[in-house]
Amino acid sequence: MSNNRLVADWFRLYSDPIYTFLVYRMGTTDVEDLVQEVFIRALNSVESFEGKANPKTWLYSIARNLALDELRKKKRNKWSITSFSPINHEAASLETPESLYFLNEGSRELLTTIQKLKSNYRDVVVLKGINGFDVKETATILGWTENKVRITYHRTCKKLQSITGGYTNEES
Repeated sequence: MSNNRLVADWFRLYSDPIYTFLVYRMGTTDVEDLVQEVFIRALNSVESFEGKANPKTWLYSIARNLALDELRKKKRNKWSITSFSPINHEAASLETPESLYFLNEGSRELLTTIQKLKSNYRDVVVLKGINGFDVKETATILGWTENKVRITYHRTCKKLQSITGGYTNEES
């Protein structure tokens, strides 16, 4: 099978879940370009994919690294030259009618709550809690040990519980 066909198959299988991951990771529904960039990068480096990992986890690793790069870029551009004050682009992007249109009320609340978490907590809760990756897959995507995933996920659930004042799956 050609590399183009292989990545096209992966796109068909994984573009929607990667889109969802990037929405939660970036805090906006405007992530179509990032999804495309994930698969462009995959196509450009498919030769280095050895097949030892699941293609899904490999693609999520690319998506996570791309999201981190994008967030760093936004952070650098956060300061307005004219006002010399911080601009909260993430909060502003959540308030646009276009982005709110695509999210139902529960999703908006979840997205807002997740955006309050620190970066490592967001990563682990989106991958393990929302996308349903197991501990091993999550560790592979994040480049962590399985133990770090378990500990961070537990701490994330506790933090979410303190933010929401409610019930989490960790209690069951």
